[in-house]
Order: sequence, then C-alpha cells, then structure tokens
Amino acid sequence: MLNRRHFLKTVGAGMAAANVPVKVLASRTQESTGYFGLHQFIEDHPEAVFIMKTNAADKYDTDAKLAAGLSFGRSVFVPKDESSGMPLTTTIPVKGNLKTANPDSYDHDLIMSHTIDAIFTEGVFEGLKELGIQGSQIHLREVNRPDIYKREPYGFEAMCNRTGTDLRLDMAPKVTSLTEGADYNWIDVPDGVFYSKIPYLEPINTPDSWLLNISKFKAHGMGLTLCCKNLQGSIVHNYQAFCTAYNRTMDMLSSHRQPDAKQHIQTIFQEHLEAGVPRWDRPGSDFNSGIGMETWVQRTLDNLSVTPAGLHIIEGIYGRDGQGNNDRGPNPQDVDHNCNDYGVSETGKAWDWMSNVIIFGRDSFRVDIIGFWLGGHEPGNVGLFHSAISRGMLDVIDPSKIPVYIWEDGTATQVSLDSLERTNLLTYYLRRNYLPGEDEPAYHLLDEPFNYGTVTGVNEPDLPAKPQAFVLSQNHPNPFNPSTAIEYALPEGGNVLLEVFNSAGQRVSVLANGYRGAGSHMATWNTSGQASGVYFYRLRFGGFSETRKMTLMR
Repeated sequence: MLNRRHFLKTVGAGMAAANVPVKVLASRTQESTGYFGLHQFIEDHPEAVFIMKTNAADKYDTDAKLAAGLSFGRSVFVPKDESSGMPLTTTIPVKGNLKTANPDSYDHDLIMSHTIDAIFTEGVFEGLKELGIQGSQIHLREVNRPDIYKREPYGFEAMCNRTGTDLRLDMAPKVTSLTEGADYNWIDVPDGVFYSKIPYLEPINTPDSWLLNISKFKAHGMGLTLCCKNLQGSIVHNYQAFCTAYNRTMDMLSSHRQPDAKQHIQTIFQEHLEAGVPRWDRPGSDFNSGIGMETWVQRTLDNLSVTPAGLHIIEGIYGRDGQGNNDRGPNPQDVDHNCNDYGVSETGKAWDWMSNVIIFGRDSFRVDIIGFWLGGHEPGNVGLFHSAISRGMLDVIDPSKIPVYIWEDGTATQVSLDSLERTNLLTYYLRRNYLPGEDEPAYHLLDEPFNYGTVTGVNEPDLPAKPQAFVLSQNHPNPFNPSTAIEYALPEGGNVLLEVFNSAGQRVSVLANGYRGAGSHMATWNTSGQASGVYFYRLRFGGFSETRKMTLMR
C-alpha cells in the first residue's frame, strides 16, 4: 500500500492547478439524436445485475481508473430516439458516496478510501458529456459535510472543476437554514413506516430529473455501504440521520413523522424476530441491535420508496473493510482487544483491497444482493432484504436466482456466481457474542449458511427459464450508427461463433468466439472504419446456424 507522500509525488504538483494527472482518451464521435438513455440490453433486463471488471494495479492507478470510467460511460449510456430516451437537456443529479472525514485530522489516504473514486467518476461524467449532455446539467450531491473536499488537493471539487459539473459545498445546514425549491424539495411518503415527508437535496427528486446512484464497495455497521444505504445521504440534515437508537427522537418536525412510527417499527420488528430474521435477536436499542437495525431499515425503505433512480452502481475498483471516519478496522487481526460498545476495535486498522469490479443494474436491492455476495457475505443473513420483501419492494433474496452478466465494452455474457472472484470485506454488523457459546470476532463475515427456501414473499424462480431453442434476435437499433447490439439465447452451454459479414460475403468482425453458458447473451458491434450499407450477422453453435440482416447508416 502506497503512503500519502508517494501518492502526491506520483500525481505531481500540477494537481494544485486542477490539471488532470491521467492520459486523455479520445472522445467518441457520433451524431446527436437529441436523446440519451441506458443501453437497451440493460433497459430490457431490469432483473439483472452487471459486473464490469477493471484492471487498476492499485488505488492510485489514475490511468486505469479514468479508462474504466470512460469505458463504463461510453458503453452504458447511449443515444436514444424520442420514443425511448430522455432529452439531452435532462437534469442529472448524482448521489455519490462522499464520506465525512476531516483532512486536518485524517490522512488523505483514509479519506480517499471511504469515498467513491473521483477519477472513475470523472470518466463516467465525460462519457455522459460525449453524448451532448452539458457538464452544468450534472449535479453531485452529498449531505455529509462535502465542504471537506474543498481542501483536498485531489478530491471532488477539482474533479468537478475539470468536468464542468456542479458540486454544492454548502449542503450541510439543517432544512430550517435552506431555501425550499432552490436547496431542497419536499416529497410526501404515502406508504411510510417512519416518515410522512422527506426533504431532498435539490435537484434530487426534482420533477423530470434522472438520478444516478454511485455507491462504494466498503464495510459499515449496516453490513456493506452499497446502493440502498448510499441514498440516505440524499436527504437534508438532520432528516438523513437514520442510524440512531430506536428510542431516540430524530431532530425533525414531528408532523413529518408518522404518528405511530415507533409502535409500527416495534410491531414489524417482533414479526421479523418471530420469523427468524438472522441476528435480529441481538439485544439493546442502539443502532447495532436488532430493533435498532430494524429502525434504520424502515427509514431506508421509506426513502427508497419515493426516490427512483435511473441506474445504481457500486464502484469497487478497490474495497475497504473498516469503520467510517477513522482508521479502525479488522487488520491486523488483533481486533478482539480494546473494543468499544459496538464491538469496534480500537487497535485494528482498516484496509483497502483491489477488488477491481463495477457492479450495476436497474434495481438497487438486486445490485446490493450481488454486492454483498461478492463481498464475501450470504445476503440471506442481511435483515434489509427480508424487510424489503415484507414491504413488497423485493421478490428475490437468493443471489443464485438473479441473472448476472459480465459487461465488457457493451457486451453482456451471462455467468454463474461461482465463476466470480469474491473479496471478503469484514463488518461489525450485529456481532454474535450475546448468547452462550458465541464469540464472533468484532469484525466478521455474515457467511453462515442460509436456507433461502424458508423465506416467504419471494417470486420463485427468479432466473429466467433456460431457452428451449436457439434464438438469434434482430439487432437493436436497426438501422444504426455507430454501434448496435445483438442478443442471442442458448438452450445449453457450448462454443459460440458470432460473425459479421459485408454484402460481398467478406467477414469484417467476430463478436463472440468461445464458450458461453445456457441463457441470454448480448454482443455489440462497434462499426469503426466500416462504410454504410447492408451487413449480415451469423450465429453458429454446433450444427445450428442462423443469419440476419442489418443496416449501417452513416
């Protein structure tokens, strides 16, 4: 692990003038359609979770991180037509994970580890801008004291200056000190358990805006701080203080709280306790108890019920296990000594791991379920997902029932969970040390086996049935420029060959050549250097062969 001095020496003194310490990649060129949206395959598969692998050597590898962000932005966000896209004038609020930490007290390296990566985010923003979106339309928001980044030599203020995007550094005051409509928006919560009304940082939940949720792959007292929890910071202070004891009254107007909130949470908690939700039997009333966690969960679900997002992302170029605003954590493994009341070590250190994955999808719960699994945890042991099922917001909890695709330059290949590498991120969530014979470490994995068949309210099976025959779909869009997607389905696993030919019968591209498992897959043809005209694509699998026609229009 590099220290701060080596890092600052590496990026160079030019950072003070907001120069980009990365290789500049060429912009894509394409005619604007006036509309943009998600890649059609992502739109068509809201039940799926996608994983893009990155190749950063360490967390200071700015070239690799920017390249990953650009590749993500260019392949995930695409031109659309009026019938399926959003106008290029759309306001895009971005909820990042900009963790509170004072640079006067904590090393730059620690602060960097607890936030989404600024350079990856810069690449994503540049990918959006290449579509014709103006930087001024992109608004990065965070309630948790983002003013600290003003003093960071390599933080989000410098990144937003480079990209021309908007970062508000004055969003920490309470709602009574802000202006409605300019600083925040009131949103009713008609089905709330705790809230009846929530104030959101403008332009989050502003009509006709499109929210991008970018979270970090890291441990927390709630398990892992992924997409569902990340949106907690989109709310104005002190309404965002979900992580409080059950008996504590939040500093907010009582008229914005459901009149029976406390009793309702107690009733739900008892139902889940009797149903055997794992670890819900931990005694106490602070946030790291069963009823304290139920309190946090119900506030979180209230928030998610009224905060739609266009895409949810877990940035996991590197992941961290350890506590939020300091350097405590499970490394080295002497964490059972000098622990505070929450079981947090006073002597162990937090640590970064090069997980090198970006996890994303349309549904925050499904993305988080796969995120927990990739972080070494069994999602069935996490109470958030049980409560989401109880409230009808989720219908699957078993990660093996969620379609998972490897995403590479706009190509989606369905894979099994067992084929993916996991990065164990230890958490201090609901430590089991309160019953006879229990002595779980302060930091631990929620990896005990879980019987998913006992959970009611799920929709089984969630995975699409295996195709009964080979299917080669018509490419989309068609006609197209400059790229198009081709989806195909296989009833069994085996070697696939997907080729593109011009009208003279000459092969001009190979889009897939190798083993693919049973299920749906998608390939993208990027037509650089090809002339307008009619082309043909052919799928071959054993004795099966099918050809379709498509049209490139420059």
